[in-house]
Amino acid sequence: MAQKDFPWLGTYPESIRWDFDVEPRPLFTLLEDTASRYPHRYGFDFLGRRYNWETLLNLSRRLAKGLQDHGIKKGDRVGIFLPNCPYYLISYYAILMTGACVVNLNPLYAEQELAHLIEDSEVETVITADLDLLYKKMDRMLHSTRLRRLVMTHFAKALPFPKNVLFQTFKGRDLAKIEKSDSILWYDDLILNDGKVNIPQIDPKNDLAVLQYTGGTTGTPKGAMLTHENLYANTKQCLAWFQMLDDAPAKMLGVLPFFHVFAMTAVMNFSVARGLEIIALPRFDLKDALKVIHKKKPRFFPAVPAIYSAINHSPLVDQYDLSSLTCCLSGGAPLPVEVKSAFEKKTCCVLIEGYGLTESSPVACVNPVQGENRAGSIGLPLPGTIIEIIDPADKKTHKPVGERGELCIRGPQVMKGYWKKPDASADVLRPTGEGDLRLHTGDVAIMDKDGYVYIVDRIKDMIITNGYNVYPRNVEEAVYKHPSVEECIVAGLPDEARGEIVKIWIKLKKDRELTPEDLKEFLKDKISPMEIPKLYEFRDTPLPKTMIGKLSRKDVVAQELEKKD
Repeated sequence: MAQKDFPWLGTYPESIRWDFDVEPRPLFTLLEDTASRYPHRYGFDFLGRRYNWETLLNLSRRLAKGLQDHGIKKGDRVGIFLPNCPYYLISYYAILMTGACVVNLNPLYAEQELAHLIEDSEVETVITADLDLLYKKMDRMLHSTRLRRLVMTHFAKALPFPKNVLFQTFKGRDLAKIEKSDSILWYDDLILNDGKVNIPQIDPKNDLAVLQYTGGTTGTPKGAMLTHENLYANTKQCLAWFQMLDDAPAKMLGVLPFFHVFAMTAVMNFSVARGLEIIALPRFDLKDALKVIHKKKPRFFPAVPAIYSAINHSPLVDQYDLSSLTCCLSGGAPLPVEVKSAFEKKTCCVLIEGYGLTESSPVACVNPVQGENRAGSIGLPLPGTIIEIIDPADKKTHKPVGERGELCIRGPQVMKGYWKKPDASADVLRPTGEGDLRLHTGDVAIMDKDGYVYIVDRIKDMIITNGYNVYPRNVEEAVYKHPSVEECIVAGLPDEARGEIVKIWIKLKKDRELTPEDLKEFLKDKISPMEIPKLYEFRDTPLPKTMIGKLSRKDVVAQELEKKD
């Protein structure tokens, strides 16, 4: 595929070169470089306690040395089981400095899910905190899996005075009672050294930096093998895209969990590389987030559409000044046009939609910040990234501009493969005939004549009713145009007569009313008769969401099927 076949080249932002090339380097050099440039600039703010870049690097090196002194070596897998906090960033870069590989473990996972990830990744050491909720799960993993050791951090010590004292006084019941054991190491002990870590030789192209497990929506979670090159390149690609940043200190609001690939790159690694101060919240709370924006004035705020929608519909918004926000990035789920428009009106900031997935580290496409930001589109390919629309039947033929096909990705951010799953790897990473591999995403998309990409749906989410293909996202976009709708999910349910039947779950805005008949009439001129839902369910409570806050089609379908059992 020659560059003449890349329609995005004609509309690419003038200040950005698409023919991006970056020398692969170990991922931890991002922290080293920033600490060298801005040693005394603040890099992390955790509920009021601030750390500068020199301190963050120093603590990472000392933890790395402590881990090495206890046998952690290149090629090991080390788990992180933490909420957003300074210990997460320090642990992440410390593990990388030892040559070991980070395995992100979601604190919200059930014990069965955690046990699978620990066994599959062959993790023997996990870094966590002395919070009862976390420790109880990991203590049981010590007795039921291959896990051999926990590195415990004191959560209260990450807080500023007097919050640290108040937490221990009034939240003492949230702290675990941990008995002395050979299986327990303490972070405070591990960092009592000179920080002279023995960094091994790293091959960025082949050595793993992170084993990032997919959400498991299509079965057992798989570990995407992300190399140092994958994550380093993706961070640099994002830096090249967001060139409007000057050298002045600026802040990034981090409400998405760092253990999720979106926040890991777009919030943490991006901020580290650019020297932005991360204002980290341990979990998303709408009022807390609004207060932080009002008081601490972050410029950047990556989030999922459900978070932007929650802000749009909150009566609290008018009480806070959100004018510091200049650029917000939406990912993790399709961004409804109405959500984008309403948020931009409320904040006067630019909300751009991007696209990525775990297997691409994750960012592959983003709308321009300076240039045409097309609502409903995931934007243009990042520098150095080739987006192809391929026939899903033969997995080879390129579809013409404007025609639907499977979105495929080539670029330095594409994973090495799935951990211990060669067949699954070969299924999604296919040779192109040009000496590289093409990542098949499973997403249905079109590319227009200007190179902008539009996601139509997931191949697996497509509904086939009476032989007609219905794409849930297309229906949802039409429904969101109704002024009474706050949230909606469309999915297919088994049906003997049709094969599948289209159902919609809806949460209305406060004090609004809507009937199925009214909605059907509203949709008549917006989608075809086959796409109009046949089944309707209105809920008073928010629709189910994933761990990062995106609406979960999988969960509503599972709830529906449980009702029929």
